[in-house]
Amino acid sequence: MQSLLPVTLLAGLAEETRATVAHNLLRSAAAGTVLIEYDVTAMSGGTVIRIARTTSGVIDREVIEMGHPCVSCAMRASLVPVLVSIAATDKYGAVLVSIPAAGDPQALAEEIAAEAADELRVDAVITVLDGSTFVADMSGEDLLQDRDIPTAAEDGRAVAEVLARHVEYANALIVDDPAATALARAINPHALIHTTRTAASLLGLRLHDPDTAETWVEPGSTCAPLNDEGDVRTLVWQADRPFHPQRLFDALEDIVAGTARGKGTVWLASQPSNRLGWDSFGASIAIGVLGPWLADLPAERWSEVGESHQARALFEWHPEHGDRASYLSITGAGLDTGELRELLDGCLLRRDEWISDLADPFAPYLEGSNAA
Repeated sequence: MQSLLPVTLLAGLAEETRATVAHNLLRSAAAGTVLIEYDVTAMSGGTVIRIARTTSGVIDREVIEMGHPCVSCAMRASLVPVLVSIAATDKYGAVLVSIPAAGDPQALAEEIAAEAADELRVDAVITVLDGSTFVADMSGEDLLQDRDIPTAAEDGRAVAEVLARHVEYANALIVDDPAATALARAINPHALIHTTRTAASLLGLRLHDPDTAETWVEPGSTCAPLNDEGDVRTLVWQADRPFHPQRLFDALEDIVAGTARGKGTVWLASQPSNRLGWDSFGASIAIGVLGPWLADLPAERWSEVGESHQARALFEWHPEHGDRASYLSITGAGLDTGELRELLDGCLLRRDEWISDLADPFAPYLEGSNAA
């Protein structure tokens, strides 16, 4: 039986930094390693160029014509077939894939597993960070399109969101700056940390487990670093009373000010049937419906809810409201966790307030909401 071709996915928002690391890794890799890159400079005109090379030179070059200019679309249409064709030659021992800035390593890893599990194996997802800009980018408001990063016209993602997704799904991070390292480690405590000088030691390691990676990025989950590092702080906060919708809505801007990444589950008094997810990236925040609470589901349907939430619910089940609770982790450089805790506590529903009297400013923005 033919062995699976190991694939390493290399993500990173800074094109030059990622490209330099990719070429250095190729030079350090065992003979027979292939590097696949995408030239997206002409994407707005409808073309992307895919190049496959070894240390001996280019072995494949294809111009991909697109009806819809989108990095992810271009890669989904072309990456798995070329990887499978490389595996079929039985001439190459491993492949490195350098993903363009706006690309999604999680989507590509899951596509490889779904479409070519008999030929390919994702061994590692590695994210390369530009240490000189990472902390500022994670706390900022810029969008991809503000930076002229090639992406789909309708892609309104913030730079901080793309960076956070790259960091959180990675098995390993390559970063040289101490402040950036501290923040990246807080966002993803599971990842191995390497500098550009030691990055080559990651070659050949089998680090990626799709099931484990899925739990790291499960919607509604939190992140709890073991220790604060440098001036990076993480507040892990929980409440067994719901949020007052208007007070929370009015406080959102203050809550995310100066933060880099926030995530978790929200219990909103005006949305008693909906478990809500919190995702904040720098100054950008999204609150959306994740689905029902376990307390409202028969046991045979609990599998519809994420594993980390099920595990938390089993340990923290409340005799009155079951798994209903809010729990958040919020990380930032120089974050005043005491002030933030007081702010969140002040947004909770008081015991003398009635749910029936509450207006819900969130309802118009929540797809799947059953509140008026």
